[in-house]
Parts: sequence; C-alpha cells; structure tokens
Amino acid sequence: ARDTSPRPAACPEGLPDGAACWTGTDANGAHYAIAVPARWNGGLVVHAHGGPDLGDASDPERSVEDLGRWRVMVDQGYAWAGSSYRRGGYGTRMAAADTENVRRLFVEEFGEPRRTYVHGQSWGGNVAAKVVETYAPAGGPYDGALLTNGVLGGASRGYDHRVDLRVVYQYYCANLPRPEEKQYPLWQGLRRGSTLTTAGLRARLQECTGYASPPGERTALQQRNLDDILNVTGVPERTLESHLRFSVFTFRDIVHERLGSRNPFSNRGVRYSGSHDDKALNAGVERFAADPAAVRDLSYDSDLTGRVAIPVLTLHATDDPTAFVEHESAYRDTLRGARRDRWLVQTFTGEHEHSALSDAEYAASLAALDRWARTGQRPTPRSVAAACPAF
Repeated sequence: ARDTSPRPAACPEGLPDGAACWTGTDANGAHYAIAVPARWNGGLVVHAHGGPDLGDASDPERSVEDLGRWRVMVDQGYAWAGSSYRRGGYGTRMAAADTENVRRLFVEEFGEPRRTYVHGQSWGGNVAAKVVETYAPAGGPYDGALLTNGVLGGASRGYDHRVDLRVVYQYYCANLPRPEEKQYPLWQGLRRGSTLTTAGLRARLQECTGYASPPGERTALQQRNLDDILNVTGVPERTLESHLRFSVFTFRDIVHERLGSRNPFSNRGVRYSGSHDDKALNAGVERFAADPAAVRDLSYDSDLTGRVAIPVLTLHATDDPTAFVEHESAYRDTLRGARRDRWLVQTFTGEHEHSALSDAEYAASLAALDRWARTGQRPTPRSVAAACPAF
C-alpha cells in the first residue's frame, strides 16, 4: 500500500505565475505530477510520455520534466497531470492504465474537470491512442485526444525499420556482437545478461562508421559503411545512434522481459537495396522469422484497432527523424478500416524535430480540439494552421 495523495511541490521553471504543483506516487508505484494554473479554465490535459524509458522502477523526475516541457498547456489555462508509469521498459497497455490512474487521482483530489483531453507525444502517442480505445467510450471521461509525433503504427509495424537497421548494421560492422563474443540472434537486440552500456554501443558505432567524426576524419571504409547503412535503411544520419540504441536495448526489453524470450520480429522476404553491393548484402544479412504467438502478444499490447468514439487531432512533423511521418498513414488506415475516421483530423508541420514542437502549434492544436469537443465543429488542417499566428 502506498500514499497516493498528491503532495505540494515546487513547480518547474517557466510555469505561469501563481500555478500550483503537486507530486505523488499511485497505488501501483507510478510517480506523477499535477499542476493547476491560477486562472484555471476548468479543463484538464492528461499527458502520456514517450520513450519507453528502460529503468526498472518509476522515475520520479520524468513527470516533473514533462510538465516543464509542456508547460504551454498550463499557460493556456489547463490543469495538467502526467504519470511516470510504474516501471521502465515496454508496455503500452500498462502505460495507458497508469495514465488513466493519474486522471482518476486528479478527479478525486480536485473534482471533475469541465473537459478532459489526453495528450501523447512519440511512444506516448501510442499510449494515448490506447487510452482512447480502452478508457474513452462515447460519453466517457475523455472529451478528445491530441497525438503529436506519435508512434501510431504499433510495434508490429512501427519498428520494422529498426529490425532492418539491426541486421544491416551487423552485416557491415560485425561488432555487435564481435566474432569472439558470445553469439545471439539479432532479433533479441542484445543477449540477456550483457553488460554493454550506451557508451559502449556508441564506441562500437564510431569504430565502424566514424559517425561522430567530421567526414574528412573518417577512413574510406568507415564512410562506405556509414553510407551503406543510411542508404539501405533510410534512417537519418542525425538519429542513427538513437535508432540503433532502440534496436539493441529496447528490443532486449521487449523480447526478454515482456515476451519470455520469444521473437516478434521478422525480415524474411525483405529485399535490401541502396548499398554498394546489394547482392552480397542480401546473401549475407541475418534472416529470421517471427514466432506467431509473440507477434500476437506484442500486437495486443501496442497495435491500435481504430475503436475511437471521441475527437482525435494529430500533429506530426513531416521531417520527424525518429517517428517517421508514415505512422500517420498507418493510423488513418486503421480508423478508416474501423469506419471511425470521422473522429480523426490530421495536421502536419514542416518542423524537423521529434521530441518537442513549437508552443504555438501545441496551443493552436489544443484550442482546435477543444472547440471541436465543445461545439461539434470539426476543424480542418487549414483552419488549425490559420490559427497558429494568434498564438
């Protein structure tokens, strides 16, 4: 049993004057943060954070940091509540449950808001979309959802490019694992019990590609390895390291900790192209087929069904280097397949980053979503874009 009552806490820097903040730990061990502005408009934004982080326990700082990052919501007059989730590691349904729990805690402490919106960014977009499908029936506690730069294809499709990166990297670099190290199938990401660190991974990537060095300081082989890896996978150079980290450490968590060491990934039938020697690459790259039961379980946890009954507004950077904009196509197809696409409006920005977009875009998007929920007037991408200068 834990004390789930919010305790007054210092607000992160940059929140509006007069805002009050609280932190606490819910009954499942998830740390959370709450903020209420001095001029509260009666609305609540429940935030689902991205990642996933890979610590064993809930991070007490994560929800506070997220409150500071998305303080624009509080600036616009909304109360804000976010969970750090009960543990690190993968688990979309777990994170959705923890997000719903912090909403309930808010209601118990501060009363029922006039309107409640769920917001998720990155993997948090997947979590928030799962909240919509699991906890937001028509007439339920949520009035709408804002999904920004979201991983909306689910894990069964959304991580295929990282499966490809994992095997293509190993074909060229052969250092993860090295020939003299204990071998393991690459779909594991990393063998259980490995002591490899992020710094160690970074050193191996540098050794093979020289990615952190100016082009003039790379060897000819490093440059060719880097060119081949980028050209074949389509991963941007500036996020190569982060994608590789995910395909190593997060895949290890998914496979060993969440799926009982079963394989949910496949690259059978994939034709790799764009290298200096595609024939050799396709003949030499490691191949594997997924365990259908593992695919089923990962799909159940993270894939989306389109069972949506409230307004959903998405915003995605077209040049997002981490959660590629094609996730929006996957989500649109999902809602169309469920005949629920009337609940979806998708907008796009020409920004080039993943982890945070401009305050004006968040504010304009939240205002459009609120107007849609209150009046039933469905916004258009043009109308949302036209509102941005006002913010």
